[in-house]
Amino acid sequence: MLYLDANVFIYAALNLEDIGSRARAILKRVQRGEISATSSALTFDELVWAVKKYRSLADAAIAGEAFLSMPGLELIDVDGDLLAVALEIMRRYQLDPRDSIHAASALSKKAEAIISTDEHFDKFTEIKRRSI
Repeated sequence: MLYLDANVFIYAALNLEDIGSRARAILKRVQRGEISATSSALTFDELVWAVKKYRSLADAAIAGEAFLSMPGLELIDVDGDLLAVALEIMRRYQLDPRDSIHAASALSKKAEAIISTDEHFDKFTEIKRRSI
């Protein structure tokens, strides 16, 4: 199982360059069932906010709907237990709170890798990061 950081979805939605194409290819593989993937419910907020910022509220709602209905993607709920793990990760690795939530989410599913362009995940030694 791969953990998809929010930037995979954001690049797929907004970027017309090579990195956007690679992100869309990853998401297509998830939709076709070729790879098993998961992401945090927090990703919804990050994706919708970014699309609203750079496009429109209407486009943001479409992106959010596509995220929520994406075949093959397992969403991880953010609850008190997960936040407690995120807090420990934040303290141990000096990660920002959102990134700690993503790391804790990946850890909760025993993901084999975190797919992200964010190099600060390299500090988190429990799961390796792979770039998009």
